[in-house]
Amino acid sequence: LLMAGSFLVGSWHSQRKPGNDAPGGRRILYYVDPMNPGHTSDKPGLAPCGMKMEPVYADNGPSAQVPSSMTPGTVRISPEKQQLIGVRVGQAEKTPVNHLIRTIGRVAAHETKIYRINASVDGWIKETYPNSVGSLVEKDEVLATFYSPQFLDAEQGYLYALGTVERLGPARRLELGRKEAPNPASLDPYVVQRQIDVLRGMGMGDVQIEEVGRTRQLTQDIRIASPVAGFITVQNVSPAQRFSKGTELYQIADLSVVWILADIYEHEAQYFKPGVKALVSLPHQKKTCQATVSKVLPVFDATTRTLKVRLEANNPDYALRPDMFADVEFPITLPPTLTVPVDAILDSGLRKTVFVDQGNGFFEPRNVETGWRLGDRIEIVKGLMPGERIVTSGTFLLDSESRMKMAAAGMAARAEARAAKDPICGMDVDESKAKAAGRISEYGGKTYYFCADVCKQRFDRDHK
Repeated sequence: LLMAGSFLVGSWHSQRKPGNDAPGGRRILYYVDPMNPGHTSDKPGLAPCGMKMEPVYADNGPSAQVPSSMTPGTVRISPEKQQLIGVRVGQAEKTPVNHLIRTIGRVAAHETKIYRINASVDGWIKETYPNSVGSLVEKDEVLATFYSPQFLDAEQGYLYALGTVERLGPARRLELGRKEAPNPASLDPYVVQRQIDVLRGMGMGDVQIEEVGRTRQLTQDIRIASPVAGFITVQNVSPAQRFSKGTELYQIADLSVVWILADIYEHEAQYFKPGVKALVSLPHQKKTCQATVSKVLPVFDATTRTLKVRLEANNPDYALRPDMFADVEFPITLPPTLTVPVDAILDSGLRKTVFVDQGNGFFEPRNVETGWRLGDRIEIVKGLMPGERIVTSGTFLLDSESRMKMAAAGMAARAEARAAKDPICGMDVDESKAKAAGRISEYGGKTYYFCADVCKQRFDRDHK
């Protein structure tokens, strides 16, 4: 009876110990704190963090979790836990890249199409016309009139030159074989043109000079006319105002062609070469136009830490005005290249890591080299092969568990010591594992290690 009782008690006690089969038929080794894998227990319950202790099964324990052929740091995550931490897997693809860079641009007047009207003599304003800053004026439109005593002598010299030419008119008509009276300016260009240049240099317009020559009357009201069709951006005149020689009276901006200064980041400057087309839109006016990147190098703005790219756009209806903001879109097209989502990259500053799905719940950390970044995609230069499945969401939690397991197993130093690289794909290769798998080749007195058989076969084929 004593022996039978001891046997029954021992059987009941053995069922209470870890290591027995779970309801699903899996053998439980121990229980672990989900937030602190270093805290374990042989009994279920609550962890110090308040969460329920999770069982570690025999087929998912440290001895069976990572096969020796896999890279140190590889972790195995059950499907239930993958769903809990939000692990999502995508495929690294080599496809053409069509991207649209959107930024903000500020409209500015074309500096080569800004005309400044400065006073060439001393005088005072006699009359102003109804225009102001922002007014649209036509070419040769009168803006104001002024008086300067210096013009009377210059006008008399001009009329005297015309009179002298007229006295020689009949002889010139016979010489030129003309019946009608010739243009006075064509009879003696040196005499008349000299006086025209004097009047023009003092500020009289060509239209008024021709009028004085036609009417042969002196005028004291000198007109200030617009040299081009455009908008008045500066007006420094008022009735009875005295001004000195060199004073800026007006500034006219021709806005038929304008500049658009767009802000871009430094790493995007390589895509904005001269001649690249962009789409400029005014969202509030629902208008769009084409713009072209000019040949001027982008200017760096120390305040915004961006580059100012200059674009030129035709503005026939004057919808674009200086200091207006516009949306700018640059279409970017690149040749086929290997890209992954930005969220798939873990950037520690010293290295960039992705987790490769090896199947059966195994996720391998892989160091990669990256290139450009456009939107939510980033280029992979080395470390991945097209078609490999990688983790695109939940990488931070995978990285945390991988680091804790490597630290617990004392493998961190071993992972850092790996210096061999696959010459085909550029991946890090564990030399001992490559030797054990037979993925090595000798060429030129040097030993090369490969991460996969396909890389070794390609290397052997290219170096026969």
